[in-house]
Amino acid sequence: MIREQFRSIYGRAPDIVARAPGRIEFIGNHTDYNGGAVLGASIDRVVEVALAARPDDVWQFASDGRPDLISLPAGEAEKQAGASAWVNYPLGVLASLPGFGRLPPGGFDFLATSNLPIGAGLSSSAAIELASALAFLEAAGQALPRPQLVELARHAENQFVGVPCGILDQGVSGFGRANHLVYIDCRGPRFELVPLPAGAHFWIFNTHTRHALVDGLYAARHRECMEAARALGVPLLADVSAEMLAAGAALLEEAPLRRARHVVEEIARVEAAVRALRAGDLAAVGALLTASHRSSRVLFENSTAELDFLADHLAASPHVFGARLTGGGFGGAVMALTDGAFDEAQARAVAATYEAEFGVAPAILHARTADGATLVPVAGR
Repeated sequence: MIREQFRSIYGRAPDIVARAPGRIEFIGNHTDYNGGAVLGASIDRVVEVALAARPDDVWQFASDGRPDLISLPAGEAEKQAGASAWVNYPLGVLASLPGFGRLPPGGFDFLATSNLPIGAGLSSSAAIELASALAFLEAAGQALPRPQLVELARHAENQFVGVPCGILDQGVSGFGRANHLVYIDCRGPRFELVPLPAGAHFWIFNTHTRHALVDGLYAARHRECMEAARALGVPLLADVSAEMLAAGAALLEEAPLRRARHVVEEIARVEAAVRALRAGDLAAVGALLTASHRSSRVLFENSTAELDFLADHLAASPHVFGARLTGGGFGGAVMALTDGAFDEAQARAVAATYEAEFGVAPAILHARTADGATLVPVAGR
């Protein structure tokens, strides 16, 4: 429990506890920063943050993943490097608060814990940003409407951490609800809950692989998409129809054209998935997931041999509706949408086949939908 861990580190109980879930990118790969639509699910794996006020002007940070305390003067949110780089996520929130009309709290002790697997594409970064934001606002006696809270967390990641992500990660973690998916029209952004049909299950297979240049590759894909939009004379690729893209294909270099085609077709797949979900047609949803992965592999080129192997084997397995990479790609995890008959034994069989091919077994996570970011009641308050 985070309260006991906090007490063991700081010698007292926390005043505030907040939690935020990780998320599955259900479908809508790299559509968010292109102004398109995306579907995600908040899951039952979380980052928790505990906070207690200090009498001095010191911000002190700890996490269950790092044994050393990080102490900084309150009000000095300077980017950290090396083993301390994890603290850039809460620091980014603190640095972003004034831009949203809110003040950071004074001195505090801070602890973050997580049962989210790191590097699996489940967005532990958005989870710690949102949990931290809720805790910092509560400590300072302030609040933000949920849409602005989500934007605050995204701003922290874009402007302070330096990752040019869209609103997917923070939006799903912030607006999630059990037994639902979160639909985001990223241009607004506009958030809507879509009921998940009964009997649907998520299985995550984490390859433990990560391309050494993943940050640069993500930024390159972002740049190529923006180049394609400019060449087609629109602000974002969400403004491009399939017909417009076909008519303007000669204006684009090969790589931007492939990225644009993926995004335009992926946005259409998101809308088709919403219709299929509302109709309870999980077979149709699964076919869209599998098509999404193939597009990521061929057109967006953000898949890997490991991800392709898992997606192909899962999509061909009994009781699996469809499978695709989840998250930014270039390593990470594959998500399978299954019925209730897909079980641990079948998941282990897929993992064994993967291990025979690549020499290491993927981690398996049977995830369920869960509610979004929230403050957690603290005894005695």
